[in-house]
Amino acid sequence: MYDLVLQGAASVFQPWPLIAIMVGVAGGLVIGSIPGLTSTMAIALLVPITYAMDIKIALPLLMGVYCGAISGGLVGAILLNIPGTPASASTCLDGFPMAAKGQATRALGLAVYSSMIGGTISGLALMTIAPLLAKVALSFGPWEYFSLVVFTFSCISAMSVKGRAVKAFMAAFIGLALALVGLDEASGQVRMTFGFTSLEAGFNELPALIGLYAIPQLLADCDDIGKAGTLLKIDYNLRTFMGTFSEVMTRKRDLLRSSFIGIVIGILPGVGPGLSNIVAYSQAKRASKHPEKYGTGELPESVMSPEAANNASMGGALIPMLTLGIPGDASTLMMLGAFMLHGIDPGPLLFRDNGTIVWIAFISFFVAFAFCTVIYHFFIPLTVKAISVPRYYVIPILLILCVVGCYALNNRMFDVYCFLGFGLLGYLLEIARVPVLPVILGLILGPMAEKQLRLALAFGQDSLTPFFTRPISGTILAVAILSLIVPPLLARYRSYRRRSLNEEIA
Repeated sequence: MYDLVLQGAASVFQPWPLIAIMVGVAGGLVIGSIPGLTSTMAIALLVPITYAMDIKIALPLLMGVYCGAISGGLVGAILLNIPGTPASASTCLDGFPMAAKGQATRALGLAVYSSMIGGTISGLALMTIAPLLAKVALSFGPWEYFSLVVFTFSCISAMSVKGRAVKAFMAAFIGLALALVGLDEASGQVRMTFGFTSLEAGFNELPALIGLYAIPQLLADCDDIGKAGTLLKIDYNLRTFMGTFSEVMTRKRDLLRSSFIGIVIGILPGVGPGLSNIVAYSQAKRASKHPEKYGTGELPESVMSPEAANNASMGGALIPMLTLGIPGDASTLMMLGAFMLHGIDPGPLLFRDNGTIVWIAFISFFVAFAFCTVIYHFFIPLTVKAISVPRYYVIPILLILCVVGCYALNNRMFDVYCFLGFGLLGYLLEIARVPVLPVILGLILGPMAEKQLRLALAFGQDSLTPFFTRPISGTILAVAILSLIVPPLLARYRSYRRRSLNEEIA
C-alpha cells in the first residue's frame, strides 16, 4: 500500500499535474461562481479535452475542476443572492443578508474556510472508507451488483421531490431503454436501430451526458438575459478574510456535524451536494440556541454549516464511484464517463489492478482543496468580476465548446447529433418536471445491469431466489424496498399527527 501511495504522490507532485490542478481549480471557481454554470457542466466541458491527455494529468485536472466548481457556488450565493451551483442554495439564506450588512468579506471567509475543512474531512473519509468498501466489493457476485443498481434507482425515487417519484422511475426506464440500443454483446444481434447503422454501436455516454445537462441549462440561462443583477460592492480586505479562520474553528461541533451529513448523503447514489446543503442548514438551525436568528445573517454557523456539508459530500460521492462504479451525483457521473473514455473501469478491480490511479485521485483531491484555499485568498476580486460577465457572451461560447468537444470524441457528426437530440430530450423532461439524472443513470448502468442479470440467471439456473437468499444481495434489496416504503409511510404518519393536534386544539 505504501508503495502505491508513494507512486501516486510522485505522479501528482510533478509540474504538469500540479499545473493541471491549479488551472482546473481556478476555472472551476470561476464557472461555479457564475449562476447557472454548475460543476456538472464544468466537468462536461473538460472531459472531451482530456481525451488526448495522459490519465495522470487528466485526472488531476478533473479533480481540480470538481472541487473548484462545487466550492465556487458560494460567491454567487453571498454576493448575488443566487447560488452559483445548486449545492449552495442554502448559503443564500444567511450569506447574502450578512453581506448586505457590510460584512461580505466576513461571509466569504466563513464560507471558504468551512468549505475547505469540510472537503478535507471528506477526503479523509474517502481514503479510509473507499479501500475497505473495495475489499468487500471484491466478494460481490452478479446478484450483488444487480441489487446495487436497483438500490441506486430506489435512492433516486426516494429522494425525489414530493409527487415526482413515479416520474423518476419513468425517467430511469427511458434511460434503460436507450441503453438497449445497439449491438447485444451476448447474442450478437442488433437491437432498436431501425435501420440506422450509426446506432449499431449504441449511444456514446458523453454526448448524452453533456446534452442532457448543458442544453436545458443554457436555454434556462437565456431567460435571464437582460435581467438586472444585485451584485453587492465589497471592500475586500485580506486580513479580515483570514481573521474568520479563528471564528470558524470555535464552532467545531457545527463543522463536524455538517461534514458528517455531507459525507453520508454524498455516499447515497444519485443524491449529491444539493440535498446535503439543505439538510445541514436545517439541522444546524434545529440544534441552534437561537434558531430565530437564522435568515438574518447574524450567526456564523448559518453560513458555515451548508458550505461544510456540500464540500464534504464530494468525497462521499467519490466513494461509490471509485469502489462500485456507481456515481454519487451528477458530477461524479461525468467523471465516471471520463474514466471510461480513458479505458478505466471504476470498481473494486480498480483498487487491485490500478492502485496508482486510485491514489492519484486521492492525493489530487487534497491538493485541489489546498489550491482552492490559496486562490480564494488572492483572487476573490477576479471571481467577483467573472460574475458580472453578461450572459449573452457566456452562453454561445459554452454551446460552441460543447459541440466541438462532442465532435472531438470520435471525429464524427453523429455524436454532435446525439448531443443535440439528448439536449432536446432533456429540455422536454425539464418542461414536464421529470428529473434528468435517472435517465443518465439508466443509460450508463443499463449495460451493467443487463450483464449482471444474465450472469446471475445463468449461474443460478434461471432462478431468482439467490437475489434474496444471498446475505449481501438480500440486504441491499431489503434496504431498497424500505427506502421506497418508509418515506410515504412517515409522511402519512406526520400528516395524521398534524391533523390530530389540530383537532385537539380546536
